[in-house]
Amino acid sequence: MRIEEHPILKFERERKINFYFNGIKMEAYEGETIASALHANGIKVLSHSRKGRARGFFCGIGKCSSCLMTVNGTPNVRTCITMVKDGMIVEGDKYDLPESFPYRKPIKEKIDVSMAIVGAGPAGLAAAIESAENGIDAILIDENPRLGGQLIKQTHKFFGSSREGAGKRGIEIAKELEEEATKKAKILLNTSVIGYYDKGYHFLVAANQMDGILYEIKAKKIIFSTGAQENMLVFEGNDLPGVYGAGGVQTLTNVYGVKPGNSGVIIGAGNVGLILSYQLLQAGVDVKAIVEAMPKIGGYFVHAAKVRRNGVPIYTRHTIKEAYGKDRVEGAKIVALDEKWNTIEGSEKDIKCDFIAVSVGLTPSTRLVQQTGAKIKFISAAGGWVALHNEYMETTKDGIYVAGDASNIEEASTAIIEGKIASLHASNSLKKVHGYDKKMKEYMKRLEELRSGIFGERAKFAKNKIYEEYYEIRENRRY
Repeated sequence: MRIEEHPILKFERERKINFYFNGIKMEAYEGETIASALHANGIKVLSHSRKGRARGFFCGIGKCSSCLMTVNGTPNVRTCITMVKDGMIVEGDKYDLPESFPYRKPIKEKIDVSMAIVGAGPAGLAAAIESAENGIDAILIDENPRLGGQLIKQTHKFFGSSREGAGKRGIEIAKELEEEATKKAKILLNTSVIGYYDKGYHFLVAANQMDGILYEIKAKKIIFSTGAQENMLVFEGNDLPGVYGAGGVQTLTNVYGVKPGNSGVIIGAGNVGLILSYQLLQAGVDVKAIVEAMPKIGGYFVHAAKVRRNGVPIYTRHTIKEAYGKDRVEGAKIVALDEKWNTIEGSEKDIKCDFIAVSVGLTPSTRLVQQTGAKIKFISAAGGWVALHNEYMETTKDGIYVAGDASNIEEASTAIIEGKIASLHASNSLKKVHGYDKKMKEYMKRLEELRSGIFGERAKFAKNKIYEEYYEIRENRRY
């Protein structure tokens, strides 16, 4: 299942090692996750539910519980973001803690910093760089093994402003941001922030589970750039191994060089679904069809044209009815929809495939920022529950900021600018930043430009709604 040749990517694999899955010896490479190594060995069934239903990988970024397994005796390890190690013992069907579960006293490390940034995607990386430029000490924390968030899996060239990387591939933008941020900020990878506490100052607890380190972080300001998580659809068989989130497929394919399968169906014809389809074609995967419930394609024409030129059919006004297979995906049944979104009898199509990628949007990840007491509001145009904030990205909780997809589902370019705005405002509140007004004005102008035009209407509407709700609270008219 490993990809050996790719028109854009070069998978320079590290030292070959061995690990054990349910007692069976398997090969892997250093630098890849447990879940990707299992997929490379043809293992899609990672565990079973208590009722015996097969369970497999879904999101690939630690946001769901689909890949939880027991690793070296430690239960509930997220194998999609945990690196495989030589001699590691991985077990899939252990439900309960053993009676003699060994307690390992964590190593505690205290950190006192001016700015803590949670999430090292485009917004978090930009915020870390901005803080350093303003002379503010910062720490950047991410639970994944690599910096860059969604950028590290994007092989297409970006649109937008050249100052935010337009004309470059996402993987190139990620590398540039990573190199700059690494020089300027303290970075903690493989580290999950597990709690926020108000002690009269901002206090975070973070854990590196595999190294046994517990971090106690005191910060004057915090920026939550925690990104988003995949949405799911309700259909029969949606829990079968081989039903993935679009981002999970991109992680396997473009980060670790492992095919999710030999042939697949993509659900959703927005930009992500279209781009994913083309990326799979580049990896030598047969894309059987793209299925879209809306009456027209939601993504850019240029992306749709690419996949159509390669013979991939796009079925609009269709949805998935069923994923079927014994213990993994063996096919998908799709069905046409009428103008009232009812299925049309007799329109079923049976498509043989070994995986299904669901690309039906994202939901902001707000669980951590909710712990701070910042006001949260459901705003559908923003993608779901978001922390209310002003144009400087500060929430209703003083000193707590949000940026990127955690604040509104948008593009990487806007996430970068929002990270800079949040960091600049937070920096200036700590100490006067030279040229602050000019710099902030320039960032605001660039953000407005990125949200101009027909494709920016939803984002602009969502942000205006968020600002409106924020200022109503600040003026004590609500809550």
